Amino acid sequence: MKDFAQLIRKLDSTNKTSVKVKALASYFNLASDRDKVWTIAILSHRRPSRPVNTTLLRQWASEVAGVPHWLFEESYHIVGDLAETIALVVSGKKEIDKPLAQVLDELIPLKKRSEEEKKNYVVEHWLGFSFYERFVFTKLITGGFRIGISQKLMTRSLSLATGIDEDILAYKLMGDWDPNTISFQELVLEKNKTDLLSKPYPFYLAYALEDEPENLGDPSEWLAEHKWDGIRSQVIFRNDEVFVWSRGEELVTDKYPEFSLLLEHIPNGTVIDGEILPYPKNSIGTFNDLQKRIGRKTVSKALLKKIPVILMAYDLLEWEGVDLREQPFEERRKKLEVLAEPLVPDSSIPLYLSGTMGFEHWSDFAAERDRAREKKSEGLMLKRKDSPYRVGRKKGDWWKWKVDPLTIDAVLTYAMRGHGRRSNLFTDYTFGLWNTTEDGERELVTFAKAYSGLTDAEFRKVDAWIKKNTLERFGPVRSVTPYHVFEIAFEGLAPSGRHKSGVATRFPRILRWRTDKSIEEANTLDDLKKLIP
Repeated sequence: MKDFAQLIRKLDSTNKTSVKVKALASYFNLASDRDKVWTIAILSHRRPSRPVNTTLLRQWASEVAGVPHWLFEESYHIVGDLAETIALVVSGKKEIDKPLAQVLDELIPLKKRSEEEKKNYVVEHWLGFSFYERFVFTKLITGGFRIGISQKLMTRSLSLATGIDEDILAYKLMGDWDPNTISFQELVLEKNKTDLLSKPYPFYLAYALEDEPENLGDPSEWLAEHKWDGIRSQVIFRNDEVFVWSRGEELVTDKYPEFSLLLEHIPNGTVIDGEILPYPKNSIGTFNDLQKRIGRKTVSKALLKKIPVILMAYDLLEWEGVDLREQPFEERRKKLEVLAEPLVPDSSIPLYLSGTMGFEHWSDFAAERDRAREKKSEGLMLKRKDSPYRVGRKKGDWWKWKVDPLTIDAVLTYAMRGHGRRSNLFTDYTFGLWNTTEDGERELVTFAKAYSGLTDAEFRKVDAWIKKNTLERFGPVRSVTPYHVFEIAFEGLAPSGRHKSGVATRFPRILRWRTDKSIEEANTLDDLKKLIP
């Protein structure tokens, strides 16, 4: 536990990739095999379920620290991180020395214990750990080590420690492995063909196109396809079974039972890369439709009927058991078309083929991008014809060229402190749009929250204004005098009965501070609803 805590301290104290890789590799060379497996799991977001809720942790910490609960809460809002707050206010004696794996073995069954047993265990360890051990211990309970460890960084570190190729390691770490039962030998060192049955390939990710597309060179070397707004997935057909994986390395086969129909039509040894899209009333729906199925423990027959899904296929990674990733994209697409085109005309089969387009001029690509919203896509994907299917995010061969975001001018109505380095500033904002009531009165109705898009200097300036213009306080939230107008950008809109405005926004963020506008010039809810496709 001491070594793992020091590892987290080193990782958390630098933004340099090389330093993080070196620290992880050094840790992997020294740690026990069980601690290595748990470290990989935790930093890959495979943490065990939370054994204690944060409300209890906050109560216990204020008791142990001997501070009033309100003072602990104020401290928490200033610090911005619960684990760090607890590590600061509780004093330890540095008496406990346990391996990381032992701590996890004890924490996992804690979930089923009584509240008193949970409290005794947690408090004992808070008091027995040093500051950083206490911080890490609380993080293990609450989850979420946000310290910039990507899967690529993890595989680079393991490769440095073991000598195994990074791409092979990336493949090994994919899948539904359990840190409770798997050994480091099985996970990383062994070659075991049976483990590959259900495993997806590491996903190839594109960078956003920031320059003009003309800078990509000859347009005849590129193909375009629409960028669909769903869940990126790989659907695997092996041993007469189907496995559905999300890009987040989650096995979600049971969430999409429609794809079991494909077993009758697609042979073993096939892996399709594509997008899961909602398909209500035989047309592509919105991401808001898809959210009604995401996170459901069980998918009812009524929901299956109301919001069916399809797989919009755009790449073929394996065919007849052969890995195709090194073949040019154009060749993989031809094989995918041979597979998919006979099935697409049958509306009962949830497989569709994402069309590719080639143009002679970049202006033609731009014209197709301008039609994206008509086709319910986010823009275009640009893929070099001769590109292999790489591992992770790589620049050069695949680019996402999104349409310009939708925008609207809104009024700042509420604010809350940020997190991390912004925990002492009010940087999380809520915005409202004008609406006319039945009595003819104008009121501001909340429609979106955003916390990114301003410079540090602008955030500080807004923060100072908020502190002087607070109307009411609701715990960490402050309502403020309606005065400032901001241009809010978002990727899409959908009607929503769960929002007071009646509209759900997709990826809202601040585009700019409209110091040139008064609140009377801000947009209305009707203006927002007119943007709904």
